[in-house]
Amino acid sequence: MTITTPSTLPVTWADLCSAAFWRSLAPQLCIGGMQSDAEAAPRQSYERLAQRLSKDGYFGDSDEQIERLAPLVGEAVKRCVAVGLPAVFAWIYDEPWACYARLRPVFAHFLGAGFKPLPAFWAWHVDPKKGETGWKPHRDNRYNSLAADGSPLSLTCWIPLSDANPLNSCMYIVPKHMDPGYSTPAGTPEPPTPVFAARALPAKPGDYLLWDQCVMHWGGPTSEFAEHPRMSMAFEFQRGDVRPIMQPFQRGEHLPAMSPWLEQKPYPSFDVRLQLVARQILQYQHMYGLSQSLADLAAYLLTAPTRDA
Repeated sequence: MTITTPSTLPVTWADLCSAAFWRSLAPQLCIGGMQSDAEAAPRQSYERLAQRLSKDGYFGDSDEQIERLAPLVGEAVKRCVAVGLPAVFAWIYDEPWACYARLRPVFAHFLGAGFKPLPAFWAWHVDPKKGETGWKPHRDNRYNSLAADGSPLSLTCWIPLSDANPLNSCMYIVPKHMDPGYSTPAGTPEPPTPVFAARALPAKPGDYLLWDQCVMHWGGPTSEFAEHPRMSMAFEFQRGDVRPIMQPFQRGEHLPAMSPWLEQKPYPSFDVRLQLVARQILQYQHMYGLSQSLADLAAYLLTAPTRDA
């Protein structure tokens, strides 16, 4: 079976199981064998970042190696979209994993040295010319993602792969101290959020945002006057000394069993990445909608044999 794409060359489902296909699609990126850059501390002091996280529920910082890698991942996103695939397939390559590996000291500072990456990640290509928007207002998690003292047990890290601004759907966040629904238990009505509390967060490649998972956030609507699509990616993490925040793929249905978290090192193998991407497509369908053809593709990739890895 082939994928209907704007490309002149058909892409078969079997092609997607071949590392050679992915290397030919974005030859400037790696699949296996990439040498990781040294891990880096933030540019701001940990004291300042901790104060921001405690009051606002999020902070932003930047990194020079992510500034170099992010446009490469953005190019992979564009090539995936050009052949009719969701942007999340860019996670087949080493470079997205390398961006987050660069920030291990930051995650360790706030979640402990034994922190765990969750099998929860995504990538976006929000196209103003198609009238697309980012994901609707939501919280990544609820009260179970906070310790008794209010400190986060889990965090989300969002990285722009292109310039993100209010015209092409930058991130919006309601700071924790301005959010009357921040600690509302799951399943109960939230009080309305004051419009003035929403904070736009323009960002560029090299920046990253980190927020606790109770924070309300969303990607804004796009404008016809935007100059280019907004591309970005996100990855979730949790403390390693507590019960898994995310039960094995609770956001998806009828998925084969897999660990509720990933290991910090090494990067997942090609076949594991392919399965993980398929699972993201299924578990995040409540955020973007899922066509039957894409659901069928994800189901196929969960069990299909890989080659040329």
